[in-house]
Amino acid sequence: MDKKIIPLAIGGLGIGTTEFTIMGLLPDMAKSLQISIPQAGHLISAYAFGVVVGAPILIGYSVKFSPKKVLMALMVIFTLFNALSAMAPDYTTMMIIRFLSGLPHGAFFGVGTVVAARMAEKGKEAFNISLMFTGLTIANLAMVPLVTYIGHTFHWRWYFAIVSVIGLLALLFIKLWLPAVKADKETHFMEELKFLKKRQAWLVLMITAIGFGGLFTWFSYITPLMTIVSGIPESYMAYVMILAGAGMVVGNLVGGYLSDRLSPEKTCSLLLLLMMISLAGVFFLSEYRTVSLILTFICGALSMSVAAPINIMMMKAAPKSEMMAAAFMQAAFNIANAMGAFLGGIPLQKGYEFNYPSLVGVGMTLIGLIISVRYRYLYASEDQQAVADCVSCEK
Repeated sequence: MDKKIIPLAIGGLGIGTTEFTIMGLLPDMAKSLQISIPQAGHLISAYAFGVVVGAPILIGYSVKFSPKKVLMALMVIFTLFNALSAMAPDYTTMMIIRFLSGLPHGAFFGVGTVVAARMAEKGKEAFNISLMFTGLTIANLAMVPLVTYIGHTFHWRWYFAIVSVIGLLALLFIKLWLPAVKADKETHFMEELKFLKKRQAWLVLMITAIGFGGLFTWFSYITPLMTIVSGIPESYMAYVMILAGAGMVVGNLVGGYLSDRLSPEKTCSLLLLLMMISLAGVFFLSEYRTVSLILTFICGALSMSVAAPINIMMMKAAPKSEMMAAAFMQAAFNIANAMGAFLGGIPLQKGYEFNYPSLVGVGMTLIGLIISVRYRYLYASEDQQAVADCVSCEK
């Protein structure tokens, strides 16, 4: 990995750690803050809401500044509010701080995606983006289990302290290693939002929110699926999550590689087809423990493989406002998370087994695949040089 990408990957490591570790520490936080576990779950929603709100607003008011300075400012905000989370005295204060902690999440990946693409050699933009997201995948592979263990063993407040340290490291390496990238002095907030008038951009957002949301029907209920349906002891779930994280690391890099070789549009359609087949496999075959573990790795890989190609597709759809478009992509990924968890929970409320959320996921990925095929029919034949222009014009 080129050391210029490492600062972005470290930032992704911190963001991934703060976003996903909280799920394993909810009982500890609920007990300490004297609230119920469902109330503690609202802290996850507060962070996600912060991501959706912060991404377009922070990007809109920072596009005229140097991307390097913007990334440093975003990491300062991220580090500050995670440090304050470690000291929050009560539930209400924690809710406010978690919302504020989520504000820089989408903006960081929005700016980072464009910077990673601009630093890449021609034809390797998607793979460079996947290298940035490596930090997010390693967070799921290693940091989330480790920090969850530390939080259980000592105190959940150590979780936020560790994330703050990662934020400081990211800030340091952005300062030292990230090259300066020229800012667009001519643009402004409303100009950046003009891409939303294009059907092409909305199709990409729909593919992300609906198609990618299918995998969250599986991931949101992975613990009861594996313990109740597959019969895996609950004490082994940490290893199951590591297996899923390993799949994310592999899938992220493979998705970037395929996107540069096949084109983002073909790669996206192929991955959505594989997602649909894998989720169908989860529905029909989860009672077989070995098969279920194999599918856990595969679904983990597919969950991150689409990140690079879908972001390149959005950059093509919004060549003059790629940072804002990338920020909207982060909002769409969080909508996918919420939608997958909500729709996947409907069959459970009706009394069906824990493999049924994946059947809902099959339907969601099918819709995403149909939209992706429609996108290819309408836009894949257009000038393929558009993305190269938008990432190289300011190198």
